[in-house]
Amino acid sequence: MIILGIGGILREGAAAVLKDGALVGAVEQRKVARRLRPGALPEESIASCLKLAGVEAGEVDCVAVARPLGAGGDDRLHLSLRAAFPNGQVVMVDHHAAHAASAYFASPFPEATVLTLDRSGDFRCGARWRAAGNQLQLEKELYYPDSLGDLYGRVTELLGFEARADEHKVQWLAASGDDRFAGLFLELTKMGAGGWLRLERSFLSSDRLSHGGFSAKFYQRLGLPEGAPVPAEMRPAVAAGLQRAIERTVAEMAGSGEDLCLAGGLALNALLVESLERSGRWRNVFVQPAAGNTGTALGAAFWAWHVVFGHSARPGIGNLCLGPEFQPEEIKQVLENCKLRLHCLRTADELVETAVRELNEQKIVAWMQGRMELGPRALGNRSILASPLDPYSTENLNIYIKHREPFRKFAASAPVELAGEYFEVGPNARFLATVGRVRPAHRKTFESAVLGQDVVRVHTVSEEDNPLYWKLLHAAGRSTGLPVLYNTSFNLFGDPLVCSPRDAVRSFYSSGIDALFVGPFLLRK
Repeated sequence: MIILGIGGILREGAAAVLKDGALVGAVEQRKVARRLRPGALPEESIASCLKLAGVEAGEVDCVAVARPLGAGGDDRLHLSLRAAFPNGQVVMVDHHAAHAASAYFASPFPEATVLTLDRSGDFRCGARWRAAGNQLQLEKELYYPDSLGDLYGRVTELLGFEARADEHKVQWLAASGDDRFAGLFLELTKMGAGGWLRLERSFLSSDRLSHGGFSAKFYQRLGLPEGAPVPAEMRPAVAAGLQRAIERTVAEMAGSGEDLCLAGGLALNALLVESLERSGRWRNVFVQPAAGNTGTALGAAFWAWHVVFGHSARPGIGNLCLGPEFQPEEIKQVLENCKLRLHCLRTADELVETAVRELNEQKIVAWMQGRMELGPRALGNRSILASPLDPYSTENLNIYIKHREPFRKFAASAPVELAGEYFEVGPNARFLATVGRVRPAHRKTFESAVLGQDVVRVHTVSEEDNPLYWKLLHAAGRSTGLPVLYNTSFNLFGDPLVCSPRDAVRSFYSSGIDALFVGPFLLRK
């Protein structure tokens, strides 16, 4: 049975494919096409998934599509799908049902509470579900405009960033802020009947369409003239106030119990995830790591497999490296066509030891190996790496390579079996979906990666998930005594994560990266 899942059509198009109950591919449109076509079927990601499954469009048995649909509406989409997949049954999946399915059916839990939160998917902006076996039972719904995602976007714009694009910047800015505005945002996010969110709209203005649309009352509480820009020194505190309110509100909406699953755009907030992990309200918390609209492609496929067709065996999401990979001959052809001088590393040991030498010489290394990751985070296959022992790694990565704000720190990757020596961190660090705390004995070593209050982004790597990257971390440990590398995504200037060798070469020569390891080949400047 071949099930194709399609999601994120309006903004974050993606596709996923199940082959006889195994998840064999999941790819975002923007990564493979390198462009956005909002409202259109993600044709390139669909083609990529079918290639990964080794099937033709005519062999697809079911096409599961997560709502909302494109601007053309249901009729036009159905006609397009029938033409493209003549033998496929079409299944439409509610937006938040797709979010819920993407989290619960990817989790290890036989039963769970599932909370989905985003800006406004099909008019809803949140839902809580009770999940057991193959079924997801809706318990409560949250409707726009009582939207935490919308509020986060408003504050993103208020602080001078771009809403629907830069919310992650506000999250990291919050890590260094104080709680002076926590009370204000707690009033704004008051809880209504039954412990469900109801925004206090007196802090919002229907007349002001810019800077987040906040009212005179809100600016008065900030101590600013109405409509004035937020001073730079105040921005971390505003971001922190929002973050505290979000954490409190989500905790109350989730309730308490044994196992909790999270999905939707708000679940990309790693500080929120850590607050739930540490709250003591839940025994276990699982976050579907591609939690935004991209992940609804997974959810649509899982919904069809489990709910529509009644299968109980779970496909899982594996190591989340579900995209294309490129064979040495393909890579070599691209590099030679670009007239590049390359060095071939003939064994995995030679590849790893050469990379360690480069890192020990305080070089910034791009690392493109294996299959591309799904979602916004690099998990060791499309990464830029640096040694924590390099005193200039922060400056080089943020200023000269990524060209981003200094408060946006990079992650620390460590072998899962050794990470506890350096960090306090939960299981969601496997996919960089949470944050950890630096242990006191190592604060000096990792001070350049600390976000505030000993908070650090931690990525735990197992041999099963990523054997080559795990081997690289251990080799770094043998060489320096520290089996940890700084890891940030291999992309530049707001582009998506690199996918192909050509993408990697373009980013390498457009940046201050010193060396590129792409498959078995090494490029140096």
